[in-house]
Amino acid sequence: MSERMGGRRTRTVPNRPYEENGGDGTPTLSESPAQSKGVFAEAETEALADAVIADSGGAAAIDSLKEADTGVLPKKRFGPVFWISVGWVVGIIVLAAIASWIHLPDPKATGVAKPRLGLFSGGHLLGTDELGRDQLSRVIYGARVSMTVGFASIFFGIIVGGFFGVIAGFFRGKSESVIMGGMDVLLAFPALVLALAIITFLGQNLPNVILAISILAIAPIARLIRSATLSVSQREFVLAARSLGAKNWRIITREILPVVMLPVFSYALIGVAVAVTAEGALAFLGLSVAAPTPTWGGMITDGRVYLQQDPWIAFIPAIVLFITVLALNFAGDSLRTRFDVREGGL
Repeated sequence: MSERMGGRRTRTVPNRPYEENGGDGTPTLSESPAQSKGVFAEAETEALADAVIADSGGAAAIDSLKEADTGVLPKKRFGPVFWISVGWVVGIIVLAAIASWIHLPDPKATGVAKPRLGLFSGGHLLGTDELGRDQLSRVIYGARVSMTVGFASIFFGIIVGGFFGVIAGFFRGKSESVIMGGMDVLLAFPALVLALAIITFLGQNLPNVILAISILAIAPIARLIRSATLSVSQREFVLAARSLGAKNWRIITREILPVVMLPVFSYALIGVAVAVTAEGALAFLGLSVAAPTPTWGGMITDGRVYLQQDPWIAFIPAIVLFITVLALNFAGDSLRTRFDVREGGL
């Protein structure tokens, strides 16, 4: 609807009045009391800001900008290597979870059979160790420790490191200097020495092993998320949300985190592989879960004495550990290739 007022023509659009100059037709917004005070600046609650964004079509505009500017590579199909890797990891996890219902020999019981039986001997698929314990049972129960440590430590690292990384990347300034300075100090400690110190001080049990490896995972994850946040926080869809009056916590949770967590979860499986290897190294040094609880690293340590006479005692857990870490790396790399943002995005 338009009206003529003197030499100027006024046209009113719902909630957005503006004037067109009668000479050159250049549109200029006409001010109203609410607009002169700044509607978004005066919003007292986040609900009001969301309502304004939705009413003005801002949410759809932000979504459109996000789709065009997240920098996600075109999707590719997962190859057979990915599915084989996932199948191995899932199989290990399932076996470890249902080990109690498979009717396997007690992995801690000694003298179940003759010590150091070879493969496929005496009803034992993978033979027995130096104390007559079933190797297959110990490998499956040992997966419980390795998988629990791997996934739990990376999950904890993502929660804590992700929090500090987002805060540092979004707010910058002094908070970034303090947080990243602390991460640099944490990275300055030799990882193995720090883990040994934590476990020696707190004791050898599963929660302490998880805590030690989780602390080692915080700094790398925080640096990765900070780098991604620095890039994403300057994208058009984030600037649009900020100009529409969205508060910082809304921008972080709804605009930045969904994009930032994409590369993080892609790298998570690779992080799990590193954590599983770290647990194996601690177990090899005798500083993981205390015996007689089976762990892959502990089985390798026990079998190294018999490498010349009965090498399978150490080779079997070593091969399972190797294939599991390799599968996690292949799966994580495939996810990163398919879903990761462009190199320039980080």
